Amino acid sequence: MKKSIKLTAPAHLRAGTKKWFASVVEDYELEPHHIKLLILACESWDRATQAREAIAEHGIYFNDRFGSPRKHPAVSVEESARIAFARLCRELDLDVDPPATASRPPAINSNRRL
Repeated sequence: MKKSIKLTAPAHLRAGTKKWFASVVEDYELEPHHIKLLILACESWDRATQAREAIAEHGIYFNDRFGSPRKHPAVSVEESARIAFARLCRELDLDVDPPATASRPPAINSNRRL
């Protein structure tokens, strides 16, 4: 039987992301390498949020030195961060609901022992 270790979210994460981190740690049985992937997912989410805020402040487009409209760099940052978040969640099997009748947190599907 494994010892239960209380994990706290990294301090650099936003408050809402820290809550999500805590809920995932509470709801799932994670190995140490899963925790690292979860932290990366949280950082990706925060990065996408930061990029959305920059886009809201500065707009999606700007005019370059020739007066031609260009996509704001934050748009690419947001796109990359969203893709990373989705892939990390999929890698952690967080895109499925845990069983309703489980007496303990569900194991990650891809790492279940038969």
